[in-house]
Amino acid sequence: MEINAEILTVFVGLCLMVGLLVADFTRPGFVMFSVVILFMCAGILSPDEVLAGFSNKGMITVALLFLVSEGVRRSDALGHLVKRMLPKKDNVTVRCGYTRILPVIVSVSAFLNNTPVVVVFIPIIKQWARKVRLPLRKFLIPLSYAAILGGMCTLIGTSTNLVVHGMMLDAGYEGFTMFELGKVGVFIAFFGLLYMVLFAARRLPDDSTETAGGVEAADEDSNVVEAVIGSRFPGINRSCSDFDFTKHYGAEIREIRRGGVVLTNPDSQIFREGDTLILETDGSFIATWGDSSVFLMLSNGRYHDPVSRGWRKWLSIALLTVMIVGATFGSLPAVQRLSPNIPLDMFFWVCVVTVLMGYFGIFPAKKYTKLISWDILVTIACALAISRAMVNSGLADYIAAHVIDFSHNASPWMVLVVIYITTNIITELITNNAAAAFAFPIAMSAAEQLAVDPMPYMVAVCIASSASFSSPIGYQTNLIVQGIGNYRFKDFVRVGLPLNIITFVLSITLIPLFWSF
Repeated sequence: MEINAEILTVFVGLCLMVGLLVADFTRPGFVMFSVVILFMCAGILSPDEVLAGFSNKGMITVALLFLVSEGVRRSDALGHLVKRMLPKKDNVTVRCGYTRILPVIVSVSAFLNNTPVVVVFIPIIKQWARKVRLPLRKFLIPLSYAAILGGMCTLIGTSTNLVVHGMMLDAGYEGFTMFELGKVGVFIAFFGLLYMVLFAARRLPDDSTETAGGVEAADEDSNVVEAVIGSRFPGINRSCSDFDFTKHYGAEIREIRRGGVVLTNPDSQIFREGDTLILETDGSFIATWGDSSVFLMLSNGRYHDPVSRGWRKWLSIALLTVMIVGATFGSLPAVQRLSPNIPLDMFFWVCVVTVLMGYFGIFPAKKYTKLISWDILVTIACALAISRAMVNSGLADYIAAHVIDFSHNASPWMVLVVIYITTNIITELITNNAAAAFAFPIAMSAAEQLAVDPMPYMVAVCIASSASFSSPIGYQTNLIVQGIGNYRFKDFVRVGLPLNIITFVLSITLIPLFWSF
C-alpha cells in the first residue's frame, strides 16, 4: 500500500497531537479537538463523523459514571470502609498496611471512577500514616496503582474500557460484558498486589523534609491546605503574577510543587494541571471549594464529615449494587427475552441509577454539570473521531500491514505483542484514551488482514492503555499522588517498571488462552 496525501495528513496530525500532549501545551481535549477539525477541513472526516463521538454510548456512560461515583463518594461509604480496614496498632508495618488497604482499593475501583476513589482515600491514609508513624510516601503510589489495577477488572472500571467497548459497538461487534476483562484483569491485579506487598516499600522513598513538613503543618493548623490543581482551574498556563490567586480564592500560596520539586520564586511560575499548592487559607476554604472541580483534591490533613449521612449512605451502595448486578445479568439471553424491547445493558442501568441518585439527593442534582470532567468526555469523543480518520485515510491499514511484516511471518501472537507494547508506550507519554484511539483501528485492521478474531487485540488495547505505571503523565491518579507525595519521575520508574513488565507478561500469556485468534 502506497502513501497518499490523506495518509500523510493524518500521520502529520497525529505526530502534532502527540507532541502537543507531551509538551502539555493546553488541555488534551482541546488538542485532540483541534486535530479532529484539521481532519474535517482536509475532507478526511465528515461533520457527521466528527459529531458521532459525542453521541457514542460509551462516552455518555462515562459521563454518567462520574455522577454515580460522586454520589458514592459523598455518602462516605468508601471512607467508612477503609477506616475499618486500617490497622490500629502503633507498631504496624508498611507491608501490613498494604495487605489491609490495597485489596480494598482494587475492589472498589473496579466499579467506580478511579479519581474519586483516590481522592477519598488520600486524606484518610495521610492521617492514619501520621498516627502510626509510617512514611506517607510508601503508600501514595501504591494507592494509585491499586486503583489502576482494579479498573482493569470490569467494563466500567476505567473510561478506556468503555471507549474501546463503544468503538467495538460502532464497528459492528458485541463489545465486552461486565466482567469479561476480568478473565485477565483479576490475574494482573492479584500478581500486581503481590509485587507491591513484597517489593514496593523498599523501592519507594521515605518522606522528604518537604512532604513531612507539609503534613505536619496541615495537622497543626487547619488553615494550611494542600490543593491539587484540576482541569477547570482558570489559571492553567498562566503565571502566578498574571493570575491573582488571592483575589480569586481568598488564599495565599506558600509554595508550588511539581514533579517532586518545590518550585522556587512562585510568582514567576506557570500554573499546570496536577500542581500541588500549599495554601494559607481561612477555615472556610475547604467548605467553599470542596465541591468545585477547580481542584482535584483539597486536604488540610484532617478527615471531614461526609456531605451525605444516614440512609443515603446505604441507598448509594444499594443503587450501585443494582447497577452492577443489572448490567451483569442484563446481557444474558434469558433476561433479554423477558424484555425484548428494552436493552438491559450497562447504559440502561447507569442511566436509571444516575436519575435515582439525583432525585434522592445522593449527589446535588442542581450542580450535576460541575461534577463531570468535561475535558475527559471531549477527549473520548475526539478519540473516536481520530480513530475513524485513521480508518478513512488508510493509515490504520498501512501501519497494520507493517506491523504484520515486522512480526515474523504474520504470527497473530507476535502482532499481539507489538500492539501491546506500542499502546503501552503511547499511554505512558500522553493519555490512556488517546492511546486507545490510536491503537484500536490498527488492531482492528491487523485482525482483518490476518483473518483472525479481533477480540484478543481489543483486550490487549484495553489492558495496555490502562497500565500506566512508569510515568505520572498517562493517568490522572498518578498526577494527583505525585504532587501530594512530592515524588520525582524516577520514583514512578523504579516501582512502576517491574509492574509494567508483570502486566505485559501476564497479558500476552493469558489473552490467547481466553480469546483464541
